[in-house]
Amino acid sequence: MEVTSVDLGFLEPCEPWLLTNKFFRSKVGGKPAWLELKHLPKPDDLLCGQCNEPLGFLCQVYAPVEANENSFHRTLYVFVCLTAACNQSPEPEAGTIKVLRSQLPRRNEYYEYDPPDETKESSAIKSPVPLCVVCGCRGPKLCSRCKAVNYCSAAHQRLDWKAVHKSVCCSEEGSTVPASATSSIQFPEFEIITEEEEYEPKAKLSEEENAKRQLAELERLKQEGKAGALDELSEAELDQYSSDQVEDKTFDKFKERISADPEQVLRYERGGKPLWLSPKLPQAIPPCGRCAGRRVFEFQIMPQLLNSLNSEQLDWGTLVCYTCEASCDVQGYAEEYIFRQDVLNTDTAKH
Repeated sequence: MEVTSVDLGFLEPCEPWLLTNKFFRSKVGGKPAWLELKHLPKPDDLLCGQCNEPLGFLCQVYAPVEANENSFHRTLYVFVCLTAACNQSPEPEAGTIKVLRSQLPRRNEYYEYDPPDETKESSAIKSPVPLCVVCGCRGPKLCSRCKAVNYCSAAHQRLDWKAVHKSVCCSEEGSTVPASATSSIQFPEFEIITEEEEYEPKAKLSEEENAKRQLAELERLKQEGKAGALDELSEAELDQYSSDQVEDKTFDKFKERISADPEQVLRYERGGKPLWLSPKLPQAIPPCGRCAGRRVFEFQIMPQLLNSLNSEQLDWGTLVCYTCEASCDVQGYAEEYIFRQDVLNTDTAKH
């Protein structure tokens, strides 16, 4: 087995207090553990571009860049639309999935210079910006009656009102959102732990072995009565047949690579190459929207994660994230680029 340059991410249960912002961990689900606390994304920045509903927090990846002193702390946040139609449409509009980058130098106004003590339970560093009681994002809206509870949107205000706030509004109890109110908004919370990938590539076939394999494939087609039909196909149909063969091989390579670690939910290799499951790739990776510099691959979210989210609304093959190569300075949060590649026989969509 060979150790590769890829770090694999796996889910593990974790004490919720250890997944707050002051401990700088990667995680799935729950509410975002915001890094920079004063310049949080505006609610309009986290709306689905197709249905205009609030996006749901999927995961965050803590990924410092050692060569950049302003990226001593650095976290990437992924948000997804919670509407089935937006996830299942073969060509959804832009903005159904978003990824945001935030970073800070080691000396900053929010966190201690030295790492926190992880042996004693402690609270998160609170944001001076009011947060939505339902999803944990910026919450500029107040309940018009009690003016004690914040929301990011009218949609989440209605959700909380029906679930609990109607019965406690203007009382001393305030609003504590129960599981019934958050189950459709928040995913189950897990820590993402990483391990170096160990992989033993299969030996490449010789020309003679390739010829034997092709002959065996032709023989199989003959037995199925399909070989003769290939001669009668039009050029367009032959191209489609050839494309299908390439797609099958790409998917087979994808399955073979992850077979040693089938529980992986994340593959991280900043500046490396993603593991594609289809030959349908993005036509071009747009430059950074802030510095106009090149973006590079950083991580991808694997289909295995879907099994742990308890949501029938989500659907993807893999989500591939590209970020500014220079990790340029940002005050607050900058949007990066994420590409959704669907399973076989579906189109891909760009966000």
